[in-house]
Amino acid sequence: MISLKAPSILPSVATGALALTLTAAIAAPTTSAAVPPSSETKGGDTTWTGQVEVVPGHDESKQTIDGVVFDDRNKNSRQDRGERGIKGVAVSNGRDVVRTDAKGRYEVAVDDNTNVFVTQPAGYAVPVDEDNIAQFSYVHLPEGSPELKYGGIEPTGAAPEAVNFPLARSAATKKPRQNCIMAGDVQTYDQEEVEYARDGAFADLAERDDYASCGSLFLGDIVGDDLSLYPQTRELTSMINGPARLLPGNHDLDFDAADSENRFDTYRSQFGADYYSYDVGNLHIVALDSVQYRDGENYTGGLGEEQLEWLRQDIAATPKGKTVVLAAHIPLLNYNDQSQTRHQVSEIKEIHEIIGDRDAVAFGGHSHTTEFMREGDATEGWTKTWGVDTLPFDHITAGAISGDWYSGRVTEAGYPTALQRDGARPGVLTLESRPQSTTDRFTVTGEDDATQLAVGVNSPRYRDWFDTNRSKVGSAPAFERPTEVSAADLADGTYLTANVFAGSTGTEVEVEIDGGEAKGAERTQAMQGEAKKVGALWSDPVAAQEQLVHGGSVAESGMHLWRLELPADLAAGNHTAEVTSTDRSGRTSTETIEFTVTD
Repeated sequence: MISLKAPSILPSVATGALALTLTAAIAAPTTSAAVPPSSETKGGDTTWTGQVEVVPGHDESKQTIDGVVFDDRNKNSRQDRGERGIKGVAVSNGRDVVRTDAKGRYEVAVDDNTNVFVTQPAGYAVPVDEDNIAQFSYVHLPEGSPELKYGGIEPTGAAPEAVNFPLARSAATKKPRQNCIMAGDVQTYDQEEVEYARDGAFADLAERDDYASCGSLFLGDIVGDDLSLYPQTRELTSMINGPARLLPGNHDLDFDAADSENRFDTYRSQFGADYYSYDVGNLHIVALDSVQYRDGENYTGGLGEEQLEWLRQDIAATPKGKTVVLAAHIPLLNYNDQSQTRHQVSEIKEIHEIIGDRDAVAFGGHSHTTEFMREGDATEGWTKTWGVDTLPFDHITAGAISGDWYSGRVTEAGYPTALQRDGARPGVLTLESRPQSTTDRFTVTGEDDATQLAVGVNSPRYRDWFDTNRSKVGSAPAFERPTEVSAADLADGTYLTANVFAGSTGTEVEVEIDGGEAKGAERTQAMQGEAKKVGALWSDPVAAQEQLVHGGSVAESGMHLWRLELPADLAAGNHTAEVTSTDRSGRTSTETIEFTVTD
């Protein structure tokens, strides 16, 4: 058995993740022991090393947890003389939300499996551990986990005498200008894939400091079923700037757990509560556990009644002026899986009702696609499956750091091409919050922000090749002369295609052929309530030619593909097309393609 349980030499002060859940298993003094000196790390005043203070208790009948949320001015993770409690901070047991009193005190009920967590207010920062994992929760599991392959949680024993949450003042988390990383599916299955993630997205994040105050939220499927790889995940998060927060995905499940209440015990032993919220600037970020599971059954998308009740109370306690950011592994709604119930969240209509007319945006992972679905968008699948006619606010599928499960050719940069199921390249999303608006930005792994589209040619000859080889993924012969078209191809319909990775309603794509007048390209999926279009005619030829030959999923459908039909009378010879995409914020990206028309 592989075990991730902590060694017995852990100090009696527990952290918000691994050690936090294990305190009671150690001989408990009446007060917490001294903690190592705090240090500010790469995130400046938003990232400081510390931990939640857990004072062990001995009353087996105690069914509440209380404590204080305090201003840890010297950042030593305990409340010293002169360090005042903070009034009005939200603390939760995963169902009920309470506010601290004038002295920073709170009290919540607990049962035999409870996450207790604090909601970081804007203007403060929670501590992080040595791997940049945010520390804001205590997991109470008196009897510990059932026997699990990957260890789970040691018994925590009686409810603690107190659980105290240290916060440190932070001018950076109060500023209305914030950049927040929303990153999907690291999903490493072995050490080789850990190195792909290290050389790819995490190396990129290590070079950036623009997101340090908000930090990074990793949207589930942290690993790929092998939970013994969590220590390697921690190595990756130690590379980034700012705090790292995580969510569990269906590939983070303890599949041998007999009860749904223990389905994420190994995850919680490493990273803390599986759902929670926090504030930065004008954002209220709500991290949801959207994976439901029972032993012997498959997972499905949903929150469950307890989490849904917590969401009601959490949103009700949030000022109307804040933008609500909902984040989950299985997306609330998804274009790629629009007619599949298990890959979307069953309580979607209740969630929309809870949010009401608030300014909001939702992020998800899971589908290994990149989808910017805007307010007012509609699909046939959402209407038929969920009764959702149009989106009340933006729903965004953030793509995957792993791309298409690290498939395809390994590039000179040290990681695979891994083109996703809709042809988008792997990367990370940045939510940009500004005083008057929120926008989003997609950054391809290993590239700057100018790389936003792939341009190809969809001809009858290509479509014949696609249909012939659709069942030969990874072994298809290469498509010869992909940018060569005949006069007959033009007569039968040949298109220049532009896969705009972050394209959405509001994006415009223009094409100039041989320097002539710019013409607007047509989006293949209008998102106006039509059915999902699938097949060679709707595929991305750039991605498909890579995927059918070198392996991976096949980009035969997508909601961010534009195309322009080439004129049937285009003269024989060499031609150049300049393709420019302009997103709804006015940002442009241009790619040029050369193609040949033959007699």
